[in-house]
Amino acid sequence: MASRIAITRPVSTSIVHCELTHLTREPIDYSRAVEQHAAYQAALAALGCDVVSAPAGHDFPDAVFVEDVALVLDELAVMTRSGAVSRRGEADGVEPLLARYRDIVRIDAPGTLDGGDVLRVGRRLFVGCSSRSNANGIAQLRALLARHGYEVDAVDMRGCLHLKTAVTAVAENTLLGNGACVERSGFGNVTWIDVDPSEPHAANALWVGDGVIYPLAYARTADRLEAAGLALHRVDASELAKAEGGVTCCSLILARR
Repeated sequence: MASRIAITRPVSTSIVHCELTHLTREPIDYSRAVEQHAAYQAALAALGCDVVSAPAGHDFPDAVFVEDVALVLDELAVMTRSGAVSRRGEADGVEPLLARYRDIVRIDAPGTLDGGDVLRVGRRLFVGCSSRSNANGIAQLRALLARHGYEVDAVDMRGCLHLKTAVTAVAENTLLGNGACVERSGFGNVTWIDVDPSEPHAANALWVGDGVIYPLAYARTADRLEAAGLALHRVDASELAKAEGGVTCCSLILARR
């Protein structure tokens, strides 16, 4: 039995109507997006995850981006409340599945929080101050997690949708980031790998076990990651990227307990 579970959700047939904040809307090939998502799930399985699919949410264009509806830790899961009103019903299709594995707590109004804004480094959680996550939501998260020994720090960011658009963990205490969007000094004593300057959107990577799932689109930054000794599992995520999604967005990774 695998030590990790990856919760995913099918690509919505309405994905062409997804929320966009920083990108210009482009046509999305649904069939190709489904194929790319299947290859992504295969990469998760290859890295030792039991891949479990939540029910499809075809009425929610962004439902495939399941990471945003919850934050999963060893002790519990926090159901979030998106700053995008159109996304607030997505959690209903995920919570019953997630409740099989974790006790559930939640962020309540007027707080907002997207899982894509939360970056974990050890027992420290960095939360982006974005259009999707507000100060009240961050304060609620800090209160919910205090008794479990987590430190929660708000992070200023610029020019990106979520914090994990700008910086992600790629190994123990090692971050991949775009310093134009976040200040690297705010993340403490970590090893920092800069994205290639020609690839400003290349900071989103998914670290799973001994490997990193990484988009095919960013060859120069991939070279930097491999030079640092990281084992990459390259996937084509080009259709989902048109919906402002990345490789972290499409799964909730949790340790089996």
